[in-house]
Amino acid sequence: MTAALPLAGRVALVTGVSRAQGIGAAIVRRLLDDGASVFASGWPAHDAAMPWGADPVGMQHLDAPRERFAYEAADLADPEIPHALVAAALRRFGAIDVVVANHARSASQSLGELTAAELDRCWAVNARASALLAKSLAALRPPGPGGRLVLFTSGQSLAPMPDELPYAISKGAIQAMTASLAEALAERGITVNCVNPGPVDTGWARGALHQEIAQRFPAKRWGRPEDTARLVAWLASDEAEWITGQVIHSEGGFKRS
Repeated sequence: MTAALPLAGRVALVTGVSRAQGIGAAIVRRLLDDGASVFASGWPAHDAAMPWGADPVGMQHLDAPRERFAYEAADLADPEIPHALVAAALRRFGAIDVVVANHARSASQSLGELTAAELDRCWAVNARASALLAKSLAALRPPGPGGRLVLFTSGQSLAPMPDELPYAISKGAIQAMTASLAEALAERGITVNCVNPGPVDTGWARGALHQEIAQRFPAKRWGRPEDTARLVAWLASDEAEWITGQVIHSEGGFKRS
């Protein structure tokens, strides 16, 4: 007898999906493999403005069953977008069980370069949108067990990030909101956990920097998008029903000094 897929019948919204080699794409593939229906969203314009650039292929390569996969580009800087995405997933698949808030705005500004505009943009995309996704999940999903919200932070609590202040500050807010959102959503049957994936090889580092970072891992390799996707899939499953309000540092023993 074939074992039932762990996420069969579940519907997930995954944000931050715009590059084929990114964490978001790996999460989508894993959730689909585990039986979930997935509504994915990303904002390629952000990647286009970053050093790594936009992915011309994006999610077009994904060999996903059309009845279980949908995609929509959306800018989470717009405060209306979080609710619109949760509602779109509900309309497309008839339910919403899991939200994976994988999106992030990156910003490299030191204290001397810091601007109010970039602080506001990072806050809006990273922290505000995550909180609004939580609100919409609670509003549109009927109460009952099996709800999941997975947030994403970074390593700002483990070591300073003085050259990425807008990003680090907004990611710190996500880590700080995790326990309070978990309490707020508990009675609705929704667990809330936060993942710090550590340095993941998604193509942003090359050459000597890539090699130097690899040597800081005991395994002498970077984290892979699939490492993060495996953790997210577990948090979305019934096996993780007793885990909530936690920040999980999934870094493979990464050494910062």
